[in-house]
Amino acid sequence: MTSNATRYSRIAGTGSALPPRRLSNDDLVRQLAERGIETSDEWIVERTGIRARHFVDPGVNASDLAVQAARHAMEAAGVQPAQIDLVIVATSTPDMVFPSVACLVQRKLGIPGGAAFDVQAVCSGFVYGLSIGDAMIRAGSATRALVIGAEVFSRILDFNDRTTCVLFGDGAGAVVLEASDTPGIVASELHADGRYADILCTPGTVSGGQVTGSPLLKMDGQAVFKLAVGVLAEVAHSVLAKAGRSEADIDWLIPHQANIRIMHSTAKKLKLPADKVIVTVDQHGNTSAASVPLALDAGVRDGRIRRGDTLMLEGVGGGFTWGAVLVDF
Repeated sequence: MTSNATRYSRIAGTGSALPPRRLSNDDLVRQLAERGIETSDEWIVERTGIRARHFVDPGVNASDLAVQAARHAMEAAGVQPAQIDLVIVATSTPDMVFPSVACLVQRKLGIPGGAAFDVQAVCSGFVYGLSIGDAMIRAGSATRALVIGAEVFSRILDFNDRTTCVLFGDGAGAVVLEASDTPGIVASELHADGRYADILCTPGTVSGGQVTGSPLLKMDGQAVFKLAVGVLAEVAHSVLAKAGRSEADIDWLIPHQANIRIMHSTAKKLKLPADKVIVTVDQHGNTSAASVPLALDAGVRDGRIRRGDTLMLEGVGGGFTWGAVLVDF
């Protein structure tokens, strides 16, 4: 970039990481049956579209998955750790209370100096992180950023609640975001409404060395579904208007991978056919902040997403949070 050029950011590389332990619906059904919890592959697929998910083994943390995904993204971008000057990790399942997962990733990768911090916006976290990274690069605060979504949701699931424990999985996705003379991140928009904090939450906290409240995920599925369908289409249209684009300009919709019905409903409202939606929820389950970058990397690696394509990335999650980013890839 020349010094007098308008500064933008672009995605230079993508990467992902999934734990090797894969559980099909039948695997999980058998494990739940041992607890006296009844469900079935048919029940799960019909309501969510999920057929499998990945769980970490004991001792594997969010930072471990984040590092794997980051290495793949840096390799794809052709950059070394010394060239990274910003690390943003979106997660709701950090290794510890503090320091941040981002600082742990920075240490494990040998990244010197620059800022490192976590973003906690649950399933919208990666979209939040991408928007923040873009803003910092545009402002000149960074030149090359790692933006990562990493989760180990298996650690906070209530396996006595069949309505939630079948939904989630573990994984990480990452991008290298770098300064550019031309816009890659075209427009973005972020929202939250704390009035709906109770419909999707993990209300436990640490006090006096003890966990108070429940450390397990709780969700009002119907309320989440109703809100998600409305806000995802609305924010996508708003971002398109900011960019001076239309639905017809979208080559690929990459929504948060929570529920296939929500995803298809959003696509319909954007007048996009189902084959223009990148879907990984069937094999990954809901990986929260990791779901959007995992789906992005899957589309890039299998050749569907190509340079020059226009992507709509969307997230929605507990908080209640939501947002969208329009990307010229």
